[in-house]
Amino acid sequence: MSLPFLLAAALVFACVFYPAEGKAEAVQRIVRIWNVDTFEGGKGSRTAFLKSVARRVEEKTEGLYFLVTSLTAEGARQAFLEGDCPDLLSFGIGLSEFSEQALPLPYAFEGGELGGASLAYPWCAGSYYLFSLEEFGGEIAEGETAISCGGSNLPQVAAALQGIKGEELTSLAAYTSFLNGKYRYLLGTQRDICRFEARGATVYRKPLPAYSDLYQYISLLSDEKRGDCLSFLKELLSPRTQEDLSSLGMFSLSEVRAERTLSAFVSEEGRAELCAMARGGKNLEKYLKSI
Repeated sequence: MSLPFLLAAALVFACVFYPAEGKAEAVQRIVRIWNVDTFEGGKGSRTAFLKSVARRVEEKTEGLYFLVTSLTAEGARQAFLEGDCPDLLSFGIGLSEFSEQALPLPYAFEGGELGGASLAYPWCAGSYYLFSLEEFGGEIAEGETAISCGGSNLPQVAAALQGIKGEELTSLAAYTSFLNGKYRYLLGTQRDICRFEARGATVYRKPLPAYSDLYQYISLLSDEKRGDCLSFLKELLSPRTQEDLSSLGMFSLSEVRAERTLSAFVSEEGRAELCAMARGGKNLEKYLKSI
């Protein structure tokens, strides 16, 4: 084999296996995000919304990818018990197991604080309302209100703090019974607003600001991927993204007025105890967080 041929072959080999300086491919990094819905939203999918935010961050950062997965609360708990854990967790109240893995955030909200550290921050929120088919006026008699129960949230607490005594029904049953005239009022959420709009129903509504636990939090669970996770959070909490929450029928934190809330990491036992206290008319304020 001639010397010129050998030299040419060596040059080709070098070009293929040793990229020119500055042309090396970026190392791929994958951030795993779990979304767990523990209360009814407004409309659309919170998981799909997070995926759209992830795509925007990916476009800005070469080699960075996000894997956004939807899990039930039970599925998330089971995976955690088996040693699996995401880098970011989007969740509503009731997943206390993850508090031990959560890391401090550069954002603070009373409901997400635990042990003096900010471990969860709301990226979207809902609100409680009292609905009526007629203009509001006069006292609300016991039994006149259907209380919509649709998840791990506690509308019973919202009712108790507002002095409302009603009948607890599943979310859809409360909505239909109210529209059919069985109840004069409906204690519901942003989910009902979206239902009324879709139906074209004219309904009066009054915000109930004493309490809300309708916050979709996000927590950081990976110190190794902290930088990439914070890049995602920056985009998620940006004014542009927060303005888009209307597509979900949800609100930004600044749009929701509430005086008290629960800890993001309330245990199932604590949640059940508080619900029983609300039903029994006991004093609740000292068990809640002021906002």
